[in-house]
Amino acid sequence: MSRPAPVTPRQHVHRGTLVVAAFWFDPGLLGEREARARVLAHWTPGAGVFEVAGGWLVRLAHPRPQDCAAAPGLPLTWEADVLLSAPLSGPERKRLAPPAGSAVLIRAGRAELFRLEGAHKVDVAAWLEVSDWSLLPVKGLGAAPPPVPVLEPAAVPPRGAFGPRLPAPAPEAERMRARMQGGLGTGPAPLARRTEAPPSGWQRWRAWLQSRWRPPAPSPGGGPTALAPPSQAQKLLARLSTWILRNTPLGTLLGQRQAEYVRKLFDLFEQGDLQEALRYAIPLGAHMTETERVALGLPGPRESLTIRPRAAGAASVMGGGAQVYNALKARYRAAFLRLVREGQIDEAAFVLTELLGAHEEAVSFLEIHGRLRLAAELAEGRGLPPGLVVRQWLLAQEPHRAVAFARRSGAFADAVLRLEATHHSEARTLRRLWAEMLAETGDVLRAVTVIWPLEEEHPRARAWLEQGIALGGVGGARALARLVAFFPDTFEAAQGPVMALLEDGSRERAAERTAFATGLIREIPVDVATGFEGAVVRALLRDRAAGHTWLEAELLSPLLKKPSCVALRTDMPKVPTVYRPPWDEEAVAGVLSEFLPVAEAGPYPIHDAVALSGQRTLLALGEGGVRLIRADGTCVAHFDVPAFALVPSVHEDRLVALAPRGELQRLSRIELGSRRATHWCDARVDAFAPSHDGSRWFIAQGDTVLAVDVLEAGAFQALWRVSELDGPVVALTVDSEWLRFVTAAAPSGQYWSYALENGPTLRSRKAQRGGTDLPPLALNTGTGKVEPVKNCVFSAPWMLCTAQTGTQQEAFLYVREKDLRARIAFEGEEPVGARFSGGELLLFDRLGRLLRVDLARGTVRRVPLD
Repeated sequence: MSRPAPVTPRQHVHRGTLVVAAFWFDPGLLGEREARARVLAHWTPGAGVFEVAGGWLVRLAHPRPQDCAAAPGLPLTWEADVLLSAPLSGPERKRLAPPAGSAVLIRAGRAELFRLEGAHKVDVAAWLEVSDWSLLPVKGLGAAPPPVPVLEPAAVPPRGAFGPRLPAPAPEAERMRARMQGGLGTGPAPLARRTEAPPSGWQRWRAWLQSRWRPPAPSPGGGPTALAPPSQAQKLLARLSTWILRNTPLGTLLGQRQAEYVRKLFDLFEQGDLQEALRYAIPLGAHMTETERVALGLPGPRESLTIRPRAAGAASVMGGGAQVYNALKARYRAAFLRLVREGQIDEAAFVLTELLGAHEEAVSFLEIHGRLRLAAELAEGRGLPPGLVVRQWLLAQEPHRAVAFARRSGAFADAVLRLEATHHSEARTLRRLWAEMLAETGDVLRAVTVIWPLEEEHPRARAWLEQGIALGGVGGARALARLVAFFPDTFEAAQGPVMALLEDGSRERAAERTAFATGLIREIPVDVATGFEGAVVRALLRDRAAGHTWLEAELLSPLLKKPSCVALRTDMPKVPTVYRPPWDEEAVAGVLSEFLPVAEAGPYPIHDAVALSGQRTLLALGEGGVRLIRADGTCVAHFDVPAFALVPSVHEDRLVALAPRGELQRLSRIELGSRRATHWCDARVDAFAPSHDGSRWFIAQGDTVLAVDVLEAGAFQALWRVSELDGPVVALTVDSEWLRFVTAAAPSGQYWSYALENGPTLRSRKAQRGGTDLPPLALNTGTGKVEPVKNCVFSAPWMLCTAQTGTQQEAFLYVREKDLRARIAFEGEEPVGARFSGGELLLFDRLGRLLRVDLARGTVRRVPLD
């Protein structure tokens, strides 16, 4: 039989720029030393090296764009589960019939097939000569930083907190409570004393199941948000236990014992023996779980209307079901009223919260009777609305905890409204504390809004606005508009800054002029004039004519209605409405291309960059400190603290600088308004959110996420924590509403979403990214760990990927992860850094080159550095 004819493809190599998955290096062509050097240069954790066709095939850990003409070896692409060194036509591939996971090399004009599954895998570590190296023992220069202190949530007040006269619970009641909570109790025994029997078969079987499927322990400090949802195994166990109790003789036996227990409990109440009745009382609640209902023999909601005449068990032996529940509830309510008449306030509160489950009523009852601290502990321990918790802590004369809890949950407004209804003085105090906190975080506009109802605090509101104006930028322009609106007597003092802003025709301050105009429209009634309206209209028209802004008629119309603009309105030409869609929404958009040669290198390396309003930029220069520059690259301020990463406040008034120090990070605080930089602390920071709100900064330490208190002047402290996640946290993002992070645990990661309102509170946990700004994960076959995909940055709907292509680094900007909008090349092999910031994309490298891409307009601006 003749051998099949060899496949001779029409194309022998790839051409152009492609996404490459592997390289093949030929020692016969390159020489063995050079070939090995190239293999080592392109090996990364997760890559695989195979001996193929007398050479080495390096399969990359992550495919990357590559200019084939500048490739270090023969490039191979990944197509339909096969590595190809040249494009194959349909008939050519059909004739060759390569199996999945194989590689096809075109050599001497013929297609040769190689199975990687059976190929020898090379350990490139054996190529490195390290015999002359010696390991030196090392140790830290000081003690490791202590654990981060956290604002621990208040526990539910124990039984002993409700007064010394409250009797201890009976053992039988404890067993009933344990069974209602899904514990090992097998139902209450009769009220008569008896010796303890050895564990039954039921107890041993349930204990074994619970030991196998025990849920993870809640994280200390995490509160209710730290609890993981029940697993499928735990749900199955609960359903199985319920079915046994309802449909087997064991359930009937337990139901009889329940009935006897409840009858005796009713007898104690009827006899008036309240102390003994409270020992055996079992808790009720408005929202009982299915486990609790079954434990009491109460009917649950019907799953269907099917009549089941033979159904019997624990749920039916008590007879009456809901009637028993209501009768027991009535006995508890009568006991509460009796305790109130006898002046036993703490014991009466115990009946409300522990037996009736009326937690908010218990808090109100304790407050009325002056038990303020116990009311606050009960409100927080029972997870009542955060606004109520803050209110109770302030009434309990604990303002520090009230403010800390309000900062963690964002419940200031709700707490102030609750206090204003009953305690005006305390409401004013909390309003002051709230406003002071906002001003300290840099949110001066909200601080002024909060404190404005207090007339005696107006001078302080004015001082805050002046501080905001001194910061400059868009925030400063908004503060200037608020100053003009709220303090008309400042016209003379404000005239200089206002006219300087409006008469400045530069593009850099165009956004500030728009913000000032918007502020005037929002803050001042239509029939009130400030005297600046005419100058504002002329400045906006000038900016539009120069192409600095896209002016809309809706912005001019309220200004032209002012009394001072009558003449201007008469002579005003019609402003045409020209709508230009944002760059990401343009249906037909060309690919923006830029090339930065090495000749444009700056004087210092850039490790991180942050865009500020007014075309200002913050630069992290490593050990060289932090520099604030203008649009033309001139230096505004320099801060002498080490910085390799920057975490700015959303209010643009301060930032945190990070510099690695071994396993720790040296953290420094920088205040832009006062031009002051100070060392904060050395702390473990494995991952962190790229910005903070001036109050909380979310970071990760291993499998723990913390909300660090940025306002704390001394130690590194946290307002909130969730720990014991299913793997280390590798990335975090945060905005005004959501905290999102991803944990990496083989074989796949988990994406977590926490709502910040009244929280943080866990809302979802998925295995997919779901369009977030978090990076995708991939399994590193070399280390066996799940890691974030490197060289990719996301900010919906944008995605940026960077790659080495020959002798240059290239950045590819995509919209919705598929449409290429920009391709920017940096000459040289220095890695390119990137950050989405303030509606722009910043690209930079350690050669000192900086580029700002306007994501709304689709324009590029190079920033020269002094």
